[in-house]
Amino acid sequence: MQDIPPPPQSRLFGRPLFADPDARALSRVGVVDVGSNSVRLVVFDGAARSPAYFYNEKVMCALGAGLAETGMLNPQGRIRALGALRRFQHLARGMGLAELSTVATAAVREATDGPAFCAQVERETGLKINVIDGQEEARLSAQGVLLGWPGAYGLVCDIGGASMELAEIAGGHVGRCATSPLGPLKLQQLPGGQAARAQVIERTMADLAQTMGPQRDRMFLVGGSWRAIARIDMHRRGYPMPVLHEYRMSPSAVVETLAYIARTDLMALRKACGVSATRMALVPLAAEILGALVKTFTPKDIALSSYGIREGMLFEQMPQRLRDRDPLIEACRFAELKDARMPGFGKALYAFINPLFKDAPKSRKRLVKAACLLHDVSWRAHPDYRAETCFDNATRANLGGLKHAERVFLGLALLHRYSNSRSGTPFQALYAMIDDQEQRQAEILGKAMRFGAMLWMTKGTERGSLQWQAKTRRLALHLSPDMVPLYGEVAAARFASLAKSLNAQPEVIGLPE
Repeated sequence: MQDIPPPPQSRLFGRPLFADPDARALSRVGVVDVGSNSVRLVVFDGAARSPAYFYNEKVMCALGAGLAETGMLNPQGRIRALGALRRFQHLARGMGLAELSTVATAAVREATDGPAFCAQVERETGLKINVIDGQEEARLSAQGVLLGWPGAYGLVCDIGGASMELAEIAGGHVGRCATSPLGPLKLQQLPGGQAARAQVIERTMADLAQTMGPQRDRMFLVGGSWRAIARIDMHRRGYPMPVLHEYRMSPSAVVETLAYIARTDLMALRKACGVSATRMALVPLAAEILGALVKTFTPKDIALSSYGIREGMLFEQMPQRLRDRDPLIEACRFAELKDARMPGFGKALYAFINPLFKDAPKSRKRLVKAACLLHDVSWRAHPDYRAETCFDNATRANLGGLKHAERVFLGLALLHRYSNSRSGTPFQALYAMIDDQEQRQAEILGKAMRFGAMLWMTKGTERGSLQWQAKTRRLALHLSPDMVPLYGEVAAARFASLAKSLNAQPEVIGLPE
């Protein structure tokens, strides 16, 4: 993925939009996705650009099971789906939601009794289901990817139980879209076994390739079956970070994992990877589709997106000026506002330590900014475990626009905000995801925040400044008169530790003789 471009404002990160009426209107949004395999309720909370999941519940209903044979929704699936939707509507009322935005995809739109099902749902629950076509499903899924990756470009592949949708994205917009009947549930019902499936998949892929044209950039995988395959890939590789969003695979790694699935006992894989029995039953079929997908479009690399149609529905309701913002920075701002002891100090801290990173690329400065905003949000954790809590939060948090290596860098910086040493923690395997130079830069950032946090002052107070000369290895601290009383013994020790991490000679200017 390319570096996320800065917003159009003159400043690098712009002004927070939480107070904007359009943004505040998104403080809690509920969406329901009635899919061919599952029915899910997601309630997004907070007006941040990166979604926070206030509530998330999924019921495996298999509405599309048997659809190819009968042309109708699975009767047992209808009963389960209706029960789930009745519960979701009750939950929504309890949460104070004015309404739930509800969409149904392939199974409901293709079933002859789909309209009757929608009418029954509205009659018994009050929920109005919007049945969307394949093109709209593809567009919404692609918008979900853009919610997490504003600068993303490539091909979005969203697989459900009864269909697979493709959409191209570039420049923050969705381009060509296509839909196909390549869903694991639908293939499961196809007579003729693997040979018949192979013919259908090959013929459909040829049609999709003609519709979409060459797609040689990144491929974004959306959907539960792809996530299950990614978990298996992590297991096979011994990957140390169990975060699916932004997980990367090379085409060759995918081929190896598909072969691994074919020769491995599915029950053993299910237990080892934490995949449900219902989902694992569809994995071999999804693997056949993914193998053909990679062979047809030959992407340069492959990324998992945990964001899809539901996040695309949230994106649909955002004003454009909120869409244009960096999801990482907006989420960190919201976290600071909600959890920090002194909301707003992160901006002052960033300005104070910025001279250490004045020549850094924008991709690094956004991580520095994010770290400064998050530097105090874990203050309620026990002091003995605060450093580890910071690292764990950063590497596992639901943050968009953040590569796995960037998660580790951010986590290490926040760890060093509270600890001089990173040895002896349970996260050693994760450190190796970035090289020694990156680890050192994270330590410098963490120690700079650790020192800067000693210099809290009231708003409007004249502040001191840092001056860093990399060539001469000189680190100078200029103290204003108001800052001198804050430069005590502990602050001096932390300044010395920062200088040591820079291999610099510290100098303090402004202390009384």
